[in-house]
Amino acid sequence: MVQLCIVHMVRHSLNYVSWKRRKEVDADLRHIYQAATAQEAEQRLGEFEARRDEEYLPIGPSWRRNWNRLIPFFDYPPEIRKVIYTTNAIESVSMSLRKLTKNRDSFLSDEALLNLFFLALRNISLKWSMPIHECKAALARLTIEFIESLSDI
Repeated sequence: MVQLCIVHMVRHSLNYVSWKRRKEVDADLRHIYQAATAQEAEQRLGEFEARRDEEYLPIGPSWRRNWNRLIPFFDYPPEIRKVIYTTNAIESVSMSLRKLTKNRDSFLSDEALLNLFFLALRNISLKWSMPIHECKAALARLTIEFIESLSDI
């Protein structure tokens, strides 16, 4: 399953909008991704296109082209959606790990690299910016949703 980052999709869309109109267009886009179901979101996208296509033609087709990678988001309850609507956290972790290994030509062993990553991830997790209460609710829902996958752990 592939989930496109909603935040990046919105940012891409707002590239076509003047600074004066961004709040207004952003509010219209929010109606799409905050819909309760994928069907409702598609209906809201249609309303957005009817209202905004004349001024901002590239936005609607961009969402339509990526629709299949946007809608997995709607299969999850709100607790999980709060956590997965953006890939910023994943990208931040990835960037931190790349930065850590960038200036090193080689490692003595795979275990040395894994130890370095372990320590880096421990430090990264201390700086985690998401409030704990949101993480706990999301973790509980993820456990319920994916109990079969977790049975081996």
